[in-house]
Amino acid sequence: MFMPADPSRTGHVAFWRPDGAAPPVVAAAFTDEVTVVVPGGDSVETVAVPAVLLPVRDALPVLTRARATARAHRATAFWGAAALLALQLAARGLLLPGLSATDHDAWRTGPLRADDLQRLRDLAAAMPPEAHAVPLDGAEPLLLPDPERLLRAFLDAVADTLPRSPAAALAAGAPAFASSKPQHLPEQRAWAADVAAGHDAGVRLSLRVEVPGLASDLADETPLSFRVVPQLHSADVPGLVADAAAVWAGTGTFGPRARMDALLALRRGARAWSPLTPLLSAAVPDSLELADDEITELLGEGTRLLAAAGVEVHWPRQLARRLTARAVIGPPDDGQEAAGTESGAPSFLSADALLAFNWRFALGDQQLTRQELDRLAEANRPMVRLRDQWVLVDPGEVRRALAQQDRKVTPIDALGAALTGSTEIDGLRVDVRPTGWLATLKERLAEPEEQEPVGQPAALAATLRDYQLRGLNWLARMTSLGLGGCLADDMGLGKTITLISLHLHRQTDPSAAGPTLVVCPTSLMGNWQREIEKFAPGVPVRRFHGAGRSLADLADGEFVLTTYGTMRLDAPQLGEITWGMVVADEAQHVKNPYSATAKELRGISARARVALTGTPVENNLSELWAILDWTTPGLLGRLGTFRAQYAQAVEGGQDPAAAERLARLVRPFLLRRRKSDPGIAPELPPKTETDRAVSLTTEQTGLYEAVVRESLTVISGADHMARRGLIVKLLTGLKQICNHPAQFLKEERPRIVGRSGKLELLDELLDTILSEGASVLVFTQYVQMARIIEQHLSARGVSSQFLHGGTPVQEREAMVRRFQDGEIPVFLLSLKAAGTGLNLTRAEHVVHYDRWWNPAVEAQATDRAYRIGQTRPVQVHRLIAEGTIEDRIADMLLRKRELADAVLGSGEAALTELSDTELADLVELREGTR
Repeated sequence: MFMPADPSRTGHVAFWRPDGAAPPVVAAAFTDEVTVVVPGGDSVETVAVPAVLLPVRDALPVLTRARATARAHRATAFWGAAALLALQLAARGLLLPGLSATDHDAWRTGPLRADDLQRLRDLAAAMPPEAHAVPLDGAEPLLLPDPERLLRAFLDAVADTLPRSPAAALAAGAPAFASSKPQHLPEQRAWAADVAAGHDAGVRLSLRVEVPGLASDLADETPLSFRVVPQLHSADVPGLVADAAAVWAGTGTFGPRARMDALLALRRGARAWSPLTPLLSAAVPDSLELADDEITELLGEGTRLLAAAGVEVHWPRQLARRLTARAVIGPPDDGQEAAGTESGAPSFLSADALLAFNWRFALGDQQLTRQELDRLAEANRPMVRLRDQWVLVDPGEVRRALAQQDRKVTPIDALGAALTGSTEIDGLRVDVRPTGWLATLKERLAEPEEQEPVGQPAALAATLRDYQLRGLNWLARMTSLGLGGCLADDMGLGKTITLISLHLHRQTDPSAAGPTLVVCPTSLMGNWQREIEKFAPGVPVRRFHGAGRSLADLADGEFVLTTYGTMRLDAPQLGEITWGMVVADEAQHVKNPYSATAKELRGISARARVALTGTPVENNLSELWAILDWTTPGLLGRLGTFRAQYAQAVEGGQDPAAAERLARLVRPFLLRRRKSDPGIAPELPPKTETDRAVSLTTEQTGLYEAVVRESLTVISGADHMARRGLIVKLLTGLKQICNHPAQFLKEERPRIVGRSGKLELLDELLDTILSEGASVLVFTQYVQMARIIEQHLSARGVSSQFLHGGTPVQEREAMVRRFQDGEIPVFLLSLKAAGTGLNLTRAEHVVHYDRWWNPAVEAQATDRAYRIGQTRPVQVHRLIAEGTIEDRIADMLLRKRELADAVLGSGEAALTELSDTELADLVELREGTR
């Protein structure tokens, strides 16, 4: 329920349980008893119930989040919808300063249009009884607050809460309206009355631009004057519009306060665009003459500012046609083709060739000549006579176009503009059309399936699946154009054999042939060597790793395998070789562009660069930038610019247009296929994923609640930097408690049995799995927890082995062999050390003992078993301690997986930015424990 107060920002939202039970303790809130009206017998009665009261500011994120929860009570869902409406109105700038009933400073929502008022009334009509169950003081019989009035009070409370910043003083004209502390201002009562008169006055301002003499037959050089006529629209009577002068005179159906309404509407318009200010002092605000520079401003920034304030600008019908500007990028017009790789195209991995950047202005479908463009610039007026008609034009736009006429751009910048269809110049986005071979290249990249297939290399000792052959064709096309690419197939779909095929194909072209350097994690070198020897027999392969490593006598068609660590140490030596191709396997290892590994990899030159990864984006879009900026340098611009233009808007879901532009830019350079895609891997057996909820033991419950209580107290008083570290520590501790108390308490010789609900469930699962003669992978992110499980299984006589980050390469390979041969049925694995690269198709079951913060990492771990070569159904079991943080994380990961293709969060890092209230809600222990 919302509990109004004066001023409205001091109100609270009360959370209470319909059954009268005590609510949880929540940081940044206080608990109090509130009197509510509830059903009683044949009538209703009042009862006192304990409630958590949150200030409006702290309640907003709780309400908006709860609104999307299926389990939310109908009253919570209602106030969540009200919070969303309040935020939307505030985002549109519908905020009015004034005074409360007790003469305190207060912002309010308004002015509202007819559709806004109707939306408010519809929502109020849906208010459930529990949402306004506080009885009116002294009301007999019992009466509840009027839904519409209470909802309006809540909207005003949100409006009074949000704009409390230094900028508020400029908007309201008084510093009091920037302060969160109530200010008593009785001396402002007269001023506030004026504002109150316009609160929902029901009028909206528009401007009609008039050009006297426009219809007459004037010479081209005859200057024309401009004026704007203010018009008022009634929000209460759709279609009712009149000139402000008529409303000022009291004509029309605008109500008894017509003159005040008109004045306030003009005042709001003048605040948005200052040239309208003279209308406020005019005896009758009938019209206003505008100078050329003011009309020019109105063409661009002025219209934008007025639109933000809800003021439309209407131009004469005769001027409806404006000039359109578009940039044209392509080869120079001198008839000479640039030297390059194909059809005159330059190498995109260098900036040697520059392309012409020209502007094309058109009137409708008629392109202007250079002479006409020069005339427009010389006229320096917002309206000129062109081809027997008057045309609106921004002189500044024309000058910018002329200044850019001789501009040159690099091929990679030109390609990016061609693919997205636009580019940004001086802060403005303009349309782009490619010409010449650049247009041809855009078509080839946009329609890869239309290109002539290269076919399977004759030297490949295997038959490529259809989707692998398509991947080979795509990679061959990209690398032949001097462009790199990222093959981002799901784990287990055969990226390795596809790259071996590409290497064999490139050896048939003298301009592309050369040795291939593969940089990969240590655990994958053995797999790469076995795959090359199996599918490309006779092709030399060496490991550049360990003591005595050498690049002597390197053959042209040879494979060189090295690790990221060795590459970082020996980058100068590797950089001396002319590589035909460099491959970065598990390319997420260089997702941090500032790391030493990423910097050294960038210094190794090659004719082609290919990245392989099943997770091109684990946490945020900067990782995608790091990978593609290595494969095709410059494609996405500088990282700072990329974050500003794309990443922030896409990750926050704020700009669908930016997301679409980014997709058009990235799509040709990233091939992403999933096992679940139609026709990709029909031979794979089914996979079943199950979340297995388990209760905490009494010991786990006590530890969990104690850690939450103590940690929230410390976190609430910590500064920003310390707070983030404390939150991470809290989250980690709670996950460890959910695993096993011995892990959290770091016991050296723990008593294992009977202390962890998860371990009991694991025992039950293993009993069933082993009785069926099946094998299982058990993943945990904690080495200590794996040690506890290993010790426990040993005591039970269950044969197991544990692979972690410290396991030597030779021992890893031996462990994989023993498991695949069926010698050891239970394979314990550290998620970070074994989440990629291993082929463990013997497993029919995968157990995730604890949850990782990113579903893509978990999926990669599951793919150790669920990959090409698996012939049996795979069952995935995720163990979740119910009622705990793991429950909430499971919900978050599910939503993140659903949104992963469009908006990507930042995993655990995002949780450190939660408010105290949100954090308490996340970690609170709920029903489901024992």
